Amino acid sequence: MLIDINAYIGHWPFKQLRCSTCKTLLEKMNKYGVDISVITNLNGIFYKNTQAANEELYNEISSSKKYRSRFIPFAIINPIYADWKYDFAVCYKKLGMMGLRLYPQYHDYEINNPGLIELVKMARDRDIPVAFTTRIVDKRSRSWMDLDKEWDLNDFLPIIRAVPDAKYIILNIANRKKLSDKDIETFKNTDIVFDTSGRKSDVPGTIEKFGKNKVAFGTHTPILDYLTGRIRFEALKENEADEETKKLIRSENARRIIGL
Repeated sequence: MLIDINAYIGHWPFKQLRCSTCKTLLEKMNKYGVDISVITNLNGIFYKNTQAANEELYNEISSSKKYRSRFIPFAIINPIYADWKYDFAVCYKKLGMMGLRLYPQYHDYEINNPGLIELVKMARDRDIPVAFTTRIVDKRSRSWMDLDKEWDLNDFLPIIRAVPDAKYIILNIANRKKLSDKDIETFKNTDIVFDTSGRKSDVPGTIEKFGKNKVAFGTHTPILDYLTGRIRFEALKENEADEETKKLIRSENARRIIGL
């Protein structure tokens, strides 16, 4: 079993994407042996009303039985937008969204915003994970209209400390600053996973520092290539990651955090 916890459909305004629908994503999954993908609609990063993107995602997945069995939808919620609580309820109760993806940088709120804290608590109370990403695209090749700030693990500590009993997913780690012993303990004691898509994923280091239950396979497709996120752990030597650990990364850690 292979579960990709970091995939998208939809469009990116500054780059042509060749795998932007459930149909084309499923073709790629079948080609490379991925059984299930957690997907989000990229359009929601740029829509003022993110709920429109969640409904687009729901409608596309609902259009085929094979999509419903292979895709796990995560909703984008903006906790400073009007009616976000209603949107959350609809996504959870009616649209079958199994997690959230949040974009403070793009939706222009701080990581300790009261609305965000309330949203994460609502997700916690329903046992669904909250996913953040350090970046969408490399700032060196970004459009002048796109963000030029990339986050690292330190940037997520305020929300994790504010709601320590929620479930978190951190995606596409591209930068790493030195963590204090206290920060390391915070991550170790949190129900959290880091995906393998980012150039600073450092799977062996993450396993050593945080534990083998903290890493899950992710591709960040269609923005990044489909294979590197898997190579980062499949190519590890036995002393870096034994077969039991690789099984956790392939699917079991994703199962736990999503609640499959």
